[in-house]
Amino acid sequence: MNFFFPVLGLVLGLLAIATILYLITGRRYQSSESVVNSYDQWTEDGILEFYWGEHIHLGYYGSPPQQKDFLAAKSDFVHEMVRWGGLDKLPPGTTVLDVGCGIGGSSRILARDYGFAVTGITISPQQVKRAQELTPKDLDVKFLVDDAMAMSFPDASFDVVWSIEAGPHIPDKAIFAKELIRVLKPGGILVVADWNQRDESQKPLNFWERPVMRQLLDQWSHPAFSSIEGFSELLQETGQVEGSVTTADWTEQTLPSWLDSIWQGVARPKGLVQFGLSGFIKSLREVPTILLMRLAFGTSLCRFGMFRAIRANSSTNLT
Repeated sequence: MNFFFPVLGLVLGLLAIATILYLITGRRYQSSESVVNSYDQWTEDGILEFYWGEHIHLGYYGSPPQQKDFLAAKSDFVHEMVRWGGLDKLPPGTTVLDVGCGIGGSSRILARDYGFAVTGITISPQQVKRAQELTPKDLDVKFLVDDAMAMSFPDASFDVVWSIEAGPHIPDKAIFAKELIRVLKPGGILVVADWNQRDESQKPLNFWERPVMRQLLDQWSHPAFSSIEGFSELLQETGQVEGSVTTADWTEQTLPSWLDSIWQGVARPKGLVQFGLSGFIKSLREVPTILLMRLAFGTSLCRFGMFRAIRANSSTNLT
């Protein structure tokens, strides 16, 4: 008990500092350059990679969620997404485009464990550089700087198009949907995992949800979130989807990631030594956003959406 109040005071003091930093150092989306700058900075300082590993996305904990190592859950997510998308039935040599590849964690698993020929793209030059450094030469993987809203590839270039948590950084979701389908070969598979908000046409945001969503957009360079229903409709509206888009909600399966990411800072104190006071401050300022993310996903204000579509055997030009 003698330690309780000092520890409580320290925790509250750190949260107060984090909140102040959070409010004065936002990363509001202004253009694609704000996304580039954010990811270049996160990649250069190495803090995000230290705590989140090579996968800058949430982990998969099952349904109901099971206790699991944070970094292992991220690798598990990739394998679960492969199975959910039916990609585990595809032969080695299948060509895959990883849109928003980060530092290449998913791309390396797809190449190493499934024998796919993978091209990863990101808008961040520093992420491409780091992905290349982390990738063994014997893997059939290459990384390029490219814009997901205007990809440099010809129509029908890939057997599979894959994307994890890139959509929130895209200002025009309709163009994003068209580009994802455009570069996919007829009969090819699109598999997307993304952060989404609740469909406002079904239930408008209330008085507290609007400022929460505003902060979630402004803190991590997000122009907008789509809903699961809305993005599914945009894919369907390309006129190039065979049948209907398959969707799923993996909010429950990924929810533990948020608090686990904060726990990494406690469980891995080596980061304090490696990154010093500056790194500690940078890490601390992310805590309020992560807590808001946990609140949003825990109350169904946000949802973790999964999307699967097959490109139709039509020659209609999407441009």
